[in-house]
Amino acid sequence: MTQLLIAALAGLLGGAANAVAGGGSFITFPALILTGMPPVAANQTSSVALLPGGLASSWAYRSEIRSFDQVALPVMVVPTLLGGGTGAALLLLTPSRAFDLIIPWLVLIGALTFAFGKRLQSRLNTNGKPIRLGAIRIFQFVLGTYGGYFGGAVGIMMMAGWMLFGLTDIRAMNGMKTLMLAATKIVAVLVFAFFGHVYWIVALCLAVAAAVGGYAGAFMTKLISAEALRTVISGAFFVVTAAFFYRGYG
Repeated sequence: MTQLLIAALAGLLGGAANAVAGGGSFITFPALILTGMPPVAANQTSSVALLPGGLASSWAYRSEIRSFDQVALPVMVVPTLLGGGTGAALLLLTPSRAFDLIIPWLVLIGALTFAFGKRLQSRLNTNGKPIRLGAIRIFQFVLGTYGGYFGGAVGIMMMAGWMLFGLTDIRAMNGMKTLMLAATKIVAVLVFAFFGHVYWIVALCLAVAAAVGGYAGAFMTKLISAEALRTVISGAFFVVTAAFFYRGYG
């Protein structure tokens, strides 16, 4: 029962964070580990639980996704799906002890990207730069793999990379980001469902709570700025990062 209560609270907070500033997996993943769940299983369960919210967000942003016309949709989706499956397979092959040593570094990368990614995006100037489709395919496969394996702050990484590749429509990119986040998880979730170790009752509880939190998060944007919340969440992420380093190397 305690595990479900913690999962529900994490889902509420994670769903709200995703709706306002992003980074919900940084809340749900550590919370599941706090309940005593093994790290690899916690990562898989968190991925499964957050997928419905990601698909719902993609549907909400469907008009923005349609306006993403600088690159054809299959160029974005296909390598991302393949990468997500590759990342999931790598996670299944990673021993628990090795994952304990790897995860602090992944959390650190995600925390740094979450904290400073927006500033990087605002400084990028790619006007007139030609779009290289081959490079985008490789980029999407690599970040799809990261998303299937772990995925913290992968959406911010994608948007920053797209700007470097010459994409310019921020509104359309923000919509496409939600679809790509879901794409990184779709194949991964199927892999986890058949070959992984998902705590399904916890995942269902987390998914429902995340949906409620996401709905509430839309109203939170009227009470607190996304930037202020991002600052608070960033500080919490670095505390979580330190805890994972202590857990893995202490």
